[in-house]
Amino acid sequence: MEEEKTRSKFKRMCVFCGSNSGHRKVFSDAALDLGNELVNRKIDLVYGGGSVGLMGLISRTVYNGGCHVLGIIPKALMPLEISGETVGEVRTVSDMHERKAAMAREADAFIALPGGYGTMEELLEMITWSQLGIHKKTVGLLNVDGYYNNLLTLFDNGVEEGFIKPGARHIIISAPTAKELLEKMEQYTPCHEHVAPQESWQMEQLGDYPKQLNAQ
Repeated sequence: MEEEKTRSKFKRMCVFCGSNSGHRKVFSDAALDLGNELVNRKIDLVYGGGSVGLMGLISRTVYNGGCHVLGIIPKALMPLEISGETVGEVRTVSDMHERKAAMAREADAFIALPGGYGTMEELLEMITWSQLGIHKKTVGLLNVDGYYNNLLTLFDNGVEEGFIKPGARHIIISAPTAKELLEKMEQYTPCHEHVAPQESWQMEQLGDYPKQLNAQ
């Protein structure tokens, strides 16, 4: 009966997060909490491959909980983001573009924990790909202690100023806790119009970067 409660429609979750832990314990606690929620729901992890910062915390939590962990990391970042033993399966790629495409292709949905420019850029690209119709996967934002409040306000301002369509604003799902966020993501139904049909992205000669994603 308990297994029925924890079963998820997601099999693999891509988590974007920082190679730093932040100055406050609340961020590390949130990474551990999300990792435990993924384990409870039997969701495997796809992430950036590092063993330090929030990346290290969530990957070890999911791995120690018995779920599969796939880390995807550019060769150039291995000396910077891997300290000690690697966690789970680690796949090396040539650059950041290949990393993002591979992470997106391997996962059923995306969650961003607090992080810096890299985390925000990955999040925004997945939102953009959803808006364009490149993928139809759910995008979640774990807004720990209001960390992303200003970013969400910026999105709202984009709607008010006519740069973001109201339907597209709802691509991103946010919540303050991992449990609440995953519950909202499980129930999410897209309501925005795609800029172009997904099939048109498959037909265009756009290179492997977005095209590989459409294998899902």
